[in-house]
Amino acid sequence: MEAIVRKARQTFGETLPASFLSPQEFGIYERLYGPPLRETNPEDVGLLQPMEEFGEEEEEGAAHTLLRENADGDLEEVEYDAEISVEECEAEGLKNPVEDKEAQEEFRARMMLYQDMAVSREPVIQQRETAAAEREQVSITDERNLETSSELVDEYEEQDDFEDAEDDFEDNQALRAHPLTIAGRFSTWPTTLQLPKEGFVDPVSAMLAGLPNKHLIEGAHRTFGGPGLPNSTATPTSKAHLQQQPIALEAFQSRMSDIEADVYMAAIWPGAYAAVMSTIVETRRRLGSSWLDDLLNKPGGPRILDAGAGGAAVFAWREVLQAEWERMHPDGLPEDTHIAFGKSTVVTGSPELRRRASRLLGNTTFLPRLPDYHPPRDLPVPPEGESSSRKQYDIVVAPYTLWTLKEDHMRKAQVQNFWSLLNPNGGVLIVIEKGVPRGFELVAGARETLLKNQISSPGSVEKLNELQDSSESRYTKKDDGMIIAPCTNHAQCPMYRISGAIKGRKDHCHFSQRFIRPPYLQHILGAKDRNHEDIRFSYIAVQRGKDLRKIEGIEQSEAATVAAFTGYHEYDDAEPAPPAEAPETDDDIAEPHMLSLPRSIMPPLKRHNHVTLDLCTPSGQLERWTVPKSFGKQAFRDARKAKWGDLWALGAKTRVVRQARIGTSKNKPKARRVFQVDVGAHESQDTIREVSDKGGQYKERYKRDKKGTKLTRPQKLRDVDR
Repeated sequence: MEAIVRKARQTFGETLPASFLSPQEFGIYERLYGPPLRETNPEDVGLLQPMEEFGEEEEEGAAHTLLRENADGDLEEVEYDAEISVEECEAEGLKNPVEDKEAQEEFRARMMLYQDMAVSREPVIQQRETAAAEREQVSITDERNLETSSELVDEYEEQDDFEDAEDDFEDNQALRAHPLTIAGRFSTWPTTLQLPKEGFVDPVSAMLAGLPNKHLIEGAHRTFGGPGLPNSTATPTSKAHLQQQPIALEAFQSRMSDIEADVYMAAIWPGAYAAVMSTIVETRRRLGSSWLDDLLNKPGGPRILDAGAGGAAVFAWREVLQAEWERMHPDGLPEDTHIAFGKSTVVTGSPELRRRASRLLGNTTFLPRLPDYHPPRDLPVPPEGESSSRKQYDIVVAPYTLWTLKEDHMRKAQVQNFWSLLNPNGGVLIVIEKGVPRGFELVAGARETLLKNQISSPGSVEKLNELQDSSESRYTKKDDGMIIAPCTNHAQCPMYRISGAIKGRKDHCHFSQRFIRPPYLQHILGAKDRNHEDIRFSYIAVQRGKDLRKIEGIEQSEAATVAAFTGYHEYDDAEPAPPAEAPETDDDIAEPHMLSLPRSIMPPLKRHNHVTLDLCTPSGQLERWTVPKSFGKQAFRDARKAKWGDLWALGAKTRVVRQARIGTSKNKPKARRVFQVDVGAHESQDTIREVSDKGGQYKERYKRDKKGTKLTRPQKLRDVDR
């Protein structure tokens, strides 16, 4: 009996047909598995699936099959006639479709279940026939209403198709993403970063192994503001109400204890690695593969300066170079050939942090501080045969280096110092701060400084030297260069109309990158429900010495915004280019450059039959574009799949200007308070009015008599000096 019970459990799962087991067998079933959830339905055993799932009725004469296990243990199909009863099956020689008795019981149960389902299906068939007759009658009496209802049904069916295809859109060629949508994505691959285990996680874990977890957790909480570490690279939403603070430990500070150096590597390195990796990947996407190809083929390899991550930026840079090297050599190279990582320089002020970072980073130079900035050093490339008097780097990564500087002129000098350390023939500078309003303001201030003093743009090719008296040397020519990411314009930032710190800022440009926390960071945070973290950051990447706006003719203006709003639906890189002799027509769609497209600055708002995108356009404005379902199947599908930070190329149906919520300046002077009094017949009837400076608006305060009645009869007006 127990074998029959186990076979029933294996056949029907957690359900059981009525009267399938005897009372003794059912008792064994309850003892082993507990009571069944319900009676077995057709879909539980694969019999008589509802006709809605198949979309058509069964064909006449179609064979009915069951699966049975043969002597070899494989499943084979057995045909049977669904119209005959169990007794007729036994009379016609089908009483032993399989040899063992347990399988006979299973076969009998399936046949009984089939008969029950055949009877229960008759009302459904009758109901369908009645509904079909009613639809036919509606079609005869009111054809117009039927057409309208059919359109609505088709619309909802298409909506369901979009929802069902979200998971398998890669396999469906009809719903695949547009090539420009793929090219404009802001993401790493995979989208969730996994920190390198052999070169990053394991060595750091080994260094922290001798430190008790209790001491590590207490030191991290004491240094970075308590649980959640709000004063680190993390930006926990539970601590958003607290005052914004910079990172409590900096790589370039001169003093750091052993426990502080340990918690720096455990709490700061993972988040800094994720932020730097995301920005370098986006920079490589916009500059193309030729950027890294040229650096890898350069004699001696590329030169990188990590100015604020304590070595985490070098890890991210080498991971990107490793991936690019493998792409350049898909067939592999001889074992004695190594990747040309070039020379790496890391700024580490304290000896404790320098000793720890040097164990993980080979072929790396450690500096206690940045070289001082002197304007005479910012000179063009020296002639051939002469050595440069200063070091130049192909990429300078400056994470979390501006917040702790107290004065604005110090931050400007720091940014210009970074610029002066770049290679004048294509060096890239990446400035990163925390993804909070104050961090955005620091990055936007650095952007404003570079555009004003260093980067040449149409209409602004010279900068004014205010300290120079001679008219010949009063103006200095700016360097060629451009913003690579995230901005696709060189105008004033629409979220930074007022320079400096702003109180109550709601909108700020920042982005997010998810990464898997290493085990030691999990212990510090005390996290048990999830092992990933979304690091938020604001950044800007600029290139010196090369202006792609001139080289490739990139348009960043209102015309580029209008073209992107119209959309590049007909462009497809899979189609062959037209022959050279064929004349170009107005219908030809040229490939747009990614740096002339608007960027999504917030997660898309997905609503029924439309998607709303908040974009920063090439014309330097914030706009809200609406992509309805009627605009196009491809555009609607891609808009629903769009992510925060993506570039958008498929246009929209409507666009409106969006005003940034920037708050109020802390330095804004207070309005002058003016008071006026309406003098009544009696002193108790005087009315005092406070008049503000804005459009004559005022507030009235009435005097009341002894009974509390408000007296409002004014007679005379005179100014009151208070």
